Amino acid sequence: MTAAAPVPVVFVHGLWLHASSWAPWLELFAARGYDPVAPGWPGEPATAEEARAHPGAVAGVGIGDVTQHHADVIAGLPAAPVVVGHSFGGLVAQKLHGMGLTRACVALSPAQFRGNLVLPPAQLRTAWPVLSRPGLRTGTWAHTRDSWARAFASAVPREEADRLWDAYAIPSPARPLFQAGSAAFTPRSEAAVETRRERGPVLLVAAGLDRTVPAAGVRAAYRIQRRHGTGVTELLTFPDRGHSLAADSGWAEVAGAALDFLARHGVGAPSPEPVEGVR
Repeated sequence: MTAAAPVPVVFVHGLWLHASSWAPWLELFAARGYDPVAPGWPGEPATAEEARAHPGAVAGVGIGDVTQHHADVIAGLPAAPVVVGHSFGGLVAQKLHGMGLTRACVALSPAQFRGNLVLPPAQLRTAWPVLSRPGLRTGTWAHTRDSWARAFASAVPREEADRLWDAYAIPSPARPLFQAGSAAFTPRSEAAVETRRERGPVLLVAAGLDRTVPAAGVRAAYRIQRRHGTGVTELLTFPDRGHSLAADSGWAEVAGAALDFLARHGVGAPSPEPVEGVR
């Protein structure tokens, strides 16, 4: 009997993280029998160092561009994939899933989609350096080491936050923030997610110490997805984690939870062998 082909997995990062931040996830998911890929955003240079050297490479890229870019990747795959996204990548992951392109969706601290009106003060403070400068709509913005440690990697020691900045921090287009910020007043906003169509399982993951996408916003997204969606919808909260949960030293716990969710809902065929660092 011919063995079943591995289920593809498409990883979508968010603002200010390079696609290389998914490298440990790719290795783990491949070891568990999946076929993972992390294509990055349109125009994104191959390394974080190159991205910091050429910030204009992604200027003007919006939510629709990122969504279409990953939809094109999915169109070239042999089967419908699982999609895993973080931050604005979590919003894009939900968009792709709502378009019927994927078989399951895992969204880690996802940015709010249109209709999710929860905006905690901590989130506004984090976004204000961008949103207070309308001229950035077609430009890019990057965290300094200090702002990264305060807002993005706020739940890990400063030494680790600096290591993460060195390895993965990049300038990102400001346009997605403006699109999300105006979504409530934009009928055809690119930040909209189709939540009412038939779909596969969705896992929303919140981080209790997140200052970029606080847990309250993720809980609101869960309520909308659960109320409107026809498929399984689950919420998982890591109370002591921050926005860097997908890339920092605790990434394996989060990845293990995602793998457990997929296994419980029959998505793919993960190997039974334990992987070091994952429960």
